[in-house]
Amino acid sequence: MTLYDRVADLPLAVEGYDLSRLEGETSSDFTRVSTVFALRGPDATGRGEDVTYDTPDQEALLDADPDGDRFPLSGEYTLDSFSSMLDGLDLFPAKEPDREVSRHYRRWALESAALDLALRQAGETLGSALGRSYDPVSFVVSTRLGEPPTTDRLEQALDVHGDLAFKLDPTPEWTPALAERVAGLAPVRILDLKGLYEGTEVDAEPDPDLYELVLETFPDAVVEDPALTEETRPLFEGHEGRVSWDYPITGVGSVEDLPFEPEWLNIKPSRFGTVEALFDTLEYALERDIQLYGGGQFELGVGRRQLQALASVFYPDAPNDLAPRGYNTPEIQRDVPASPLAPPADPEGLDWR
Repeated sequence: MTLYDRVADLPLAVEGYDLSRLEGETSSDFTRVSTVFALRGPDATGRGEDVTYDTPDQEALLDADPDGDRFPLSGEYTLDSFSSMLDGLDLFPAKEPDREVSRHYRRWALESAALDLALRQAGETLGSALGRSYDPVSFVVSTRLGEPPTTDRLEQALDVHGDLAFKLDPTPEWTPALAERVAGLAPVRILDLKGLYEGTEVDAEPDPDLYELVLETFPDAVVEDPALTEETRPLFEGHEGRVSWDYPITGVGSVEDLPFEPEWLNIKPSRFGTVEALFDTLEYALERDIQLYGGGQFELGVGRRQLQALASVFYPDAPNDLAPRGYNTPEIQRDVPASPLAPPADPEGLDWR
């Protein structure tokens, strides 16, 4: 029985849904807006968070569907038949999304809400349905170092908890002196080169000097999403085992299309769109001993807790980019927990509380 088989036939009764907007400032100097889909059943509610980045897309949804009646979601399903029903729906009824990847993000909001509701209606949790335990979740703190880059943000975090580890986004402004300073402050587990992003504010052109700097200064760090060109590919000869992939990973086929067999993958469920695509990819990776860690997208609500739940049952000891939201606010909150996060005493559905 596959992972997806374990949940595909869960009964799902939907009576309606509600939408709610979340908004918050981030450490990356932008205002995050997300929308929570709450699927109502006769006896429970399941929730999922739409992490579409473009605020106009979020506003267009709420303007077009203020009463939660635009999409014909009510009915009796299995989780799998609900997913099949979504295949025929246009989830951007008011306007085309600014970015095509947003279709997967919104689809995941509904799929995760459906999985959450189906588990609750069956009296199951993610762990019990999959036959896996909840374990403490290790996390790293992800941040950029600003413009011009400094270690101020790292020192602020370390002042809250001195044993933190980090995931950082190197930029061409990094100097050898800065890199050495960062390396001496705290463990850096992941360096995200963002070389494969397209049409975003964080797109990064391949920079051989920067790539060489991070490979040499942080010999134990995983290097995420390098752009492999004629100039940069030779730098990774013998370092392929340190390379991780994030942006292109949307299903098993995308893993098979990578330039070489991966040792590491960053799992962001919203990139997959469906529970089936996510679970099939998790199974593919587990069977091949590919190391996994979870990634976040500045979720503001239930979405972040659900990612922590997935990490807890699949890759709890990894360098998960799933720190509690208090680490991602403009000023790090003093009461944020340290890593690892203790598993919930009484989990429900897909949630982590």
